[in-house]
Amino acid sequence: MTEQRPWISVIDPLGPAFEQVKLVLFRPFDFNRWFVIGFCAWLAGLGQGGFGFNYRPHRRRIQPGEFFQGAGDYVLENLAWVIPAAACAAIFLIVLWLVLVWLSSRGRFMFLHCVAQDKAEVVLPWKKFRRHANSLFVFRVVLGLTGFVAALLPALLAFFLVLAAVHTAWPGVGLIASLVIGVTVMCVILVAFAVVWKFTKDFVVPIMFLRTTSCVAAWREFLPLLSGRKGIFALYILFQIVMALAIGVILLSAGALTCCSVCCLLMIPYIRTVTMLPVLVFTRAYSLHFLRQFGPEFDCFIVDAVIDAQ
Repeated sequence: MTEQRPWISVIDPLGPAFEQVKLVLFRPFDFNRWFVIGFCAWLAGLGQGGFGFNYRPHRRRIQPGEFFQGAGDYVLENLAWVIPAAACAAIFLIVLWLVLVWLSSRGRFMFLHCVAQDKAEVVLPWKKFRRHANSLFVFRVVLGLTGFVAALLPALLAFFLVLAAVHTAWPGVGLIASLVIGVTVMCVILVAFAVVWKFTKDFVVPIMFLRTTSCVAAWREFLPLLSGRKGIFALYILFQIVMALAIGVILLSAGALTCCSVCCLLMIPYIRTVTMLPVLVFTRAYSLHFLRQFGPEFDCFIVDAVIDAQ
């Protein structure tokens, strides 16, 4: 007799996720609680997203050949300071990225602790899930570097194809073909790594939260769920896109109705997180309620299920 698989839905977790938002943030409403949970959420989201402006005044159009020739000449003429400056900038950016990823990894478990256990705590989850966060940090660094190298290869290929196309009789055709090839391959690679990270933060981190285990071990536990229900996880990703679009429309509408005052608040990182806290709690709770459908062993809302990691 075959074992009956549980019914998994992307719609059913919506109601419990809304209820979790009410429980965590509005019963009772407490500004101090919002700022504590908001700090954990801000820490979890370090280095991700943001608002920016891309203003480019009208300039003379520079031909590709002219641009590459000028850039090459400038670098060759200033090698004495360009190379040390580039090396220092690269080292600074790498160190900054590592610090942000480490802090964010700690924040992932802190925010999950607050949402799943209806707590407003910083010190306890910071200490309790130290080993979990360090394991997640190593996994994210390896994943990030692998994704960077994998996406860099087609980008370099497209770059050299562009250089070659500049010196051909049909530069327009060569440029378009090389850019299409490079961008397409790079986008496919980036999407694949983005899905891996999405599953990591939505499902693997909660499994680590429930077990005293590493990120790789949690992935081993999650992979049978993923391989056995590929369709529902693909639907989960699509539904997440729909929810993100809906949230974006709501935020744009709120900005329009308040004469962009909401947008001004959202430009301040920590204030943006506190303002967006109901959305952040909802999305975190939604993934947890989706995961709990696979069985009680994946229920992060049961306090006794959380194994003490100290």
